[in-house]
Amino acid sequence: MEGHIVITGATGVIGAELARRLIARGEKVVLLVRSTASAEKMVPGAAAYVHWDAGLASGDWVSFVDGARAVIHLAGKPLLEARWTEEHKKECYDSRIESTKHMVAAIALAERKPGVFISASAIGYYGSFEQCSDTAELDESSPGGVDFLAEICVDWEKAAIPAAEYGVRLVLLRTGIVLSTKGGMLQKMITPFSFFIGGPVGSGRQCLSWIHLDDEVNCILAILDDSRYEGAVNAVAPVPATMNDFARELGHVMGRPSLLPVPKIAVQLLMGEGADYAVKGQRVVPRALERNGFVFRYPDLGPALGDLVSNDK
Repeated sequence: MEGHIVITGATGVIGAELARRLIARGEKVVLLVRSTASAEKMVPGAAAYVHWDAGLASGDWVSFVDGARAVIHLAGKPLLEARWTEEHKKECYDSRIESTKHMVAAIALAERKPGVFISASAIGYYGSFEQCSDTAELDESSPGGVDFLAEICVDWEKAAIPAAEYGVRLVLLRTGIVLSTKGGMLQKMITPFSFFIGGPVGSGRQCLSWIHLDDEVNCILAILDDSRYEGAVNAVAPVPATMNDFARELGHVMGRPSLLPVPKIAVQLLMGEGADYAVKGQRVVPRALERNGFVFRYPDLGPALGDLVSNDK
């Protein structure tokens, strides 16, 4: 096979939508997944469904890297979906760093190198802050942070960087909070708002650097097609919002009040150490996207939430 696009993490919210869009525009898409049967039901029409998981260093999947137009590596165990134990933290770390090392090793072995390697990262790279006023705007040139999430992202990117030594265009996709009703923060907040008990989480003053799912996918497609993108790219909307802003806008589009804040101690009971990150944020701006003329379909939070809630996507 040649000229195809390899995707890991293709059964996640972002990966599945990206794969559908690529298939719809006629691309040959190869999905590396844990369950080929589940992936085929979720994302029909791919050129191949190949068994793969984060700890798999070899296997049939390696041959599909050879001759690929692109490798888009989105896989990683969700960080904030479970209570933080040492085991959970290790699984989150290993699922990102080890899988990226395996992917770079496959690129090294390929006789026909991929044109581009888009390797997922996150805005957690910059560290986490209690409120928006705690930091200046963070762009792709800003230094990495020192907390656990930053450590994951820094090491994640370090694992991907050797791919550039093989002549492959490397993009480190630092994604913010992706808004979708299919998963993530927005989905979790919709339920209490539906029952008129919604409100901001924590102090409400923390920054949310967010992006609509459609813009996240459009961003990846732009990176895929435009060779000007190289190195770190912040995948966030142009204007961050505070948690208070977010809760108020969500309440407005749902026709619900936003009166009942969720205190940090309640989050701690559910998440343990992970609560420290659930009630913090980053004030991140998309300099690389703006520099290359990327046009956001949803630059403003209100219309973004309105579209997602009304269309359930």
